[in-house]
Amino acid sequence: MEVQDQESLGRWDGLGSRDISSRTEAMDNIHQEVMRKVEAIGPIPASAPSPLASGSAPNIDLNDILAHLLMLSKRCPFEDVRERCARLLQSVQDLGVRIPRPLGNGPSRFIPEKEILQVSKVDARTQAIIEDAFAALGRLDNISLVMGFHPQYLESFLRTQHYLLQMDGPLSLHYRHYIGIMAAARHQCSYLVNLHVNDFLQVGGDPKWLNGLDEAPQKLQQLGELNKILAHRPWLLTKEHIERLLKAEEHSWSLAELIHAVVLLTHYHSLASFTFGCGITPEIHCDGGHTFRPPSLSQYCVCDIANGNGHANHHDDLLGNQEVCGEVEVLMERMKQLQECRDDEEASQEEMATRFEREKTESMLVVTAEDEECVPSRDISRHFEDPSYGYKDFSRRGEHVPTFRVQDYSWEDHGFSLVNRLYPDVGQMLDEKFQMAYNLTYNTMATHKDVDTSMLRRAIWNYIHCMFGIRYDDYDYGEINQLLDRSFKIYIKTMVCSPEKTTKRMYESFWRQFQHSEKVHVNLLLMEARMQAELLYALRAITRYMT
Repeated sequence: MEVQDQESLGRWDGLGSRDISSRTEAMDNIHQEVMRKVEAIGPIPASAPSPLASGSAPNIDLNDILAHLLMLSKRCPFEDVRERCARLLQSVQDLGVRIPRPLGNGPSRFIPEKEILQVSKVDARTQAIIEDAFAALGRLDNISLVMGFHPQYLESFLRTQHYLLQMDGPLSLHYRHYIGIMAAARHQCSYLVNLHVNDFLQVGGDPKWLNGLDEAPQKLQQLGELNKILAHRPWLLTKEHIERLLKAEEHSWSLAELIHAVVLLTHYHSLASFTFGCGITPEIHCDGGHTFRPPSLSQYCVCDIANGNGHANHHDDLLGNQEVCGEVEVLMERMKQLQECRDDEEASQEEMATRFEREKTESMLVVTAEDEECVPSRDISRHFEDPSYGYKDFSRRGEHVPTFRVQDYSWEDHGFSLVNRLYPDVGQMLDEKFQMAYNLTYNTMATHKDVDTSMLRRAIWNYIHCMFGIRYDDYDYGEINQLLDRSFKIYIKTMVCSPEKTTKRMYESFWRQFQHSEKVHVNLLLMEARMQAELLYALRAITRYMT
């Protein structure tokens, strides 16, 4: 990295300090640098149109800085920085240079911006979590803002992600970000790919690797097969796949490195599900997050109108919709009846096994959204091999997902200890994150309070694991059909298996009387259940190799 880039990074880093004098000093330096670059453009005649800061090298650099300032003016958790960035942008505009403006309406295409916790209107605990995240990354990303509906979970998520990407571990920093790019690219998640391309370059990664997986070291290329299988058909993973990685002569992986890589791959596969499931929009300072064009007369860009962001919250117009009225009450009544049935009778083990197999087969027949083929852009597909390899409905071709019995290999009894042994502390962090998502409750359902939602949360978690062939002997899979309706199952299957096909209509079509915060909670459950399912298959294969 060039010296100039290092200096520039130092200046931005100062804005994440909790010490106001450090932030003021950093902001003064940025102000001076911006004004120097604006003056380098030369005097602008009053009659001339506002120039874009484009063309020569210093001006392109100025564009990036202005976009970064725009992001800080909207997203920095410190009010003094937000205000000074806004004032600096205004000063630049007053000098006749065109400044950027945000595209879209907030962090999500599905959730109105006003409902997503605003940076400046949060409680003290959430503020502290956000400040820590900002200090660590120099940004407050849209994923964190949407997860901010659930601060306890956000804290656990950020702690784990920070450890995986930035703390001591078997893999070098640039390898970690490159593996993140490979994993996100499997689902064509340009949002995560772009974030990690920037991070990869910041930690000194070789730009040539970004031309395609075939330009990366052989060791990373060999991870391609594992990435592919884990993302789409993890039950096909065998100890032979593991052996090929660990015994590849000079390109071989150590066990500790492989565990680190597996955790990163599963983290980013499932985070891609969350990103698409919540309609996360590009970061303000990244491609697609801002524009230097003046706003149109209507103040909306075409993409806003196309995805409905210009309209009122969809929850507002449902009161007259008879089909939706009573949706919550019906679900609560079913939960009550199921609880009474549980108390009255217990199905035999044979019957429980039959119900699981029936639900597993039915889950294969749930059609994901619009079921058309998504062709990844060259920009994304260069980061992985075999773009045509994806999730397929196995039952259509007579294939069968084998049953994985949790009693034989579970996260609690087997996976947790294996991860902790080879990558200390990470098993503990993942366990806390799984527990947090699974047990998180406010005892509410839409407008109803004091509701025990544990039965519903367990049905969602177990349905996802059932789609991956994972069976809990003590669970009655007949409950799933009672609690999860067809539109919800389509959403779950699409988001977990083919997240790039998730649409706003699908997000709106399930649980229509529920709050956005409750739907985000569902997405956290889907993300963590998917990650644990992938991890179970990978860790079982590693255990089989070791024994």
